[in-house]
Amino acid sequence: MKRWIWQQDNYPNFTYDLNKLEHLITNISKEQGYLIAMTDIMSEDNISNRQLEALTSEAINTSAIEGEILNKHSVKASIQRKLGFKNIDYNKIDESADYLIEVLIDANTNYNQDLTLERLFGWHNALFPRGYSGYTKINVATFRGPETMEVISGQAGRQTVYYEAPPRQNLEKDMNDFLKWFNTTPPSLIKAAIAHLWFVIIHPFDDGNGRLSRAVTDLVLSKIEQSKISRLYSMSSAINTDRNGYYKALERTTGYIKKDSNHMDITVWCEWFLSTLHKALLDTKNKLGYIVDKTKFWDKHKHSNLNARQTKVINKILDIGIENFKGDLSKKKYLKIADTTASTASRDISELLELGCIMKIEGTAGRNIRYKVII
Repeated sequence: MKRWIWQQDNYPNFTYDLNKLEHLITNISKEQGYLIAMTDIMSEDNISNRQLEALTSEAINTSAIEGEILNKHSVKASIQRKLGFKNIDYNKIDESADYLIEVLIDANTNYNQDLTLERLFGWHNALFPRGYSGYTKINVATFRGPETMEVISGQAGRQTVYYEAPPRQNLEKDMNDFLKWFNTTPPSLIKAAIAHLWFVIIHPFDDGNGRLSRAVTDLVLSKIEQSKISRLYSMSSAINTDRNGYYKALERTTGYIKKDSNHMDITVWCEWFLSTLHKALLDTKNKLGYIVDKTKFWDKHKHSNLNARQTKVINKILDIGIENFKGDLSKKKYLKIADTTASTASRDISELLELGCIMKIEGTAGRNIRYKVII
């Protein structure tokens, strides 16, 4: 019985309903344009710090999707070194995190280079430099072995097969077809969705297929944008937030959930993929908004001579986002953030009011008085 998508006679001639995707493509293009405009008014330091945050999130989340937990400090130290930051704690750098960062940076900077087997094998070797996935020895920098590759879940004897990949003897042809299509097809959002899905369908390696499929996705997105914005947002972070949706979209597309007709229709996958990308862009838009607000505030008050306590409190609020700072600023919160005395907090707050850094929120008084930062 031809259950899986790769078993169908017309594979890999994927189809999709563009009418259902056009609004998502329009929304994504709008947000991409917004991020490009934002980077034009951001300082290099702000861009570098956002790149550091996004790459850290990407590395941690692309591994977390596969059940591997990376140390955030190790990841951050590796990225800082590769991006040219100073005052790096080299003792925190971990080999596995370091090699993964190389893959992500390659995918997001060398997007004009062809995707080849040699390059993919190099990425795979970087993910498994010692030839093991956990305690299991695997084929590294080459295709998986002759055993049937299945995605399964459940207790032994009661396992469910969610997906079965093409047999080993198909891999050379399948990957050659994929790479030829990838290197000759102009970059587009639909291409990014198909590339991710097709790579997962082929499942060419013993392990690491998910991480490499997301790196391939980044390669397409970076080629589309040809700017700094590819590394200002994290697609893997958005995927990790909706892992259930990710697996359900794959199940409805690759064959676990049977279709009555048109087995090559991948509209459901494309809708999920594009919606998730849109969420990733919106999340970054909000974070960049906080950076812009922070820059505006300190440009306005660069000569106000705020003390260390006042600076700490203001930065805390601006980093979270004024609208996200729950309950607004109160004397009690000032005490906690600044770690100071009640009398000092009262004096600091009075000075901030006089300088026009904060304003009293109308309708609040006494112990319930609240303040808001003025941008």
